[in-house]
Amino acid sequence: MAEEQEKLSSRKIGLQVLSQNGPGILYQLTRVIANHNGNIMSVMITGERDNRERVYFEIEAPGDTAAIVADLKALPPVHDAAVIDSLEKIYGKRIIIMGGGAQVGQVALGAIIEADRHNIRGEHISVDTIPLVGEEALAAAVRAAARLPRVSALVLAGALMGGDITEAVREVRAMGLLVVSLNMAGSVPEAADLVVTDPVQAGVMTVMAVAKTAKFDVAKLKSRVF
Repeated sequence: MAEEQEKLSSRKIGLQVLSQNGPGILYQLTRVIANHNGNIMSVMITGERDNRERVYFEIEAPGDTAAIVADLKALPPVHDAAVIDSLEKIYGKRIIIMGGGAQVGQVALGAIIEADRHNIRGEHISVDTIPLVGEEALAAAVRAAARLPRVSALVLAGALMGGDITEAVREVRAMGLLVVSLNMAGSVPEAADLVVTDPVQAGVMTVMAVAKTAKFDVAKLKSRVF
């Protein structure tokens, strides 16, 4: 019962630390968080300057976050530490569109317009694009999408995709990533969750699939090709 109450009282926060750069410092930071029963969901190290670096954590923190910050500031390598809004709270779910430039632009048009409609209603959905060509580059990008934070869906926008890209699609779908494909030549449409012919509509339907404020469930569709 106590463990259930502690889980219910936990909240996800962002934690930014400005520290010296050197071996073992990340260990010191994570040890403090663990001592306060914080569950680290993600970590990112950015912005090294003058032998200082910014370390950003997203953690589930039960109890008093002020105590975590105080103990972090007490570490000799740490210059500053503060609780901030998490990237999930600010940017929310993330949709990535990749493939041919013209198709990517049209999918983005539909996705951004639809995301705006849902964000006005309280959602937080961001849209990223990357025009890419070539089987090797696209396959690598598909696999990398599953390693990026907050990614809820991937849209493959092009005229021809198959081979290793198809294998990459199957891999990221097995990890729980929703994959939408334009109705194109090649084997990628066979491996995707949803296939949409019109690129603007593909962007719209992808946003609807990940938005809590939309009554749209890909799993309940009788057809997966539109």
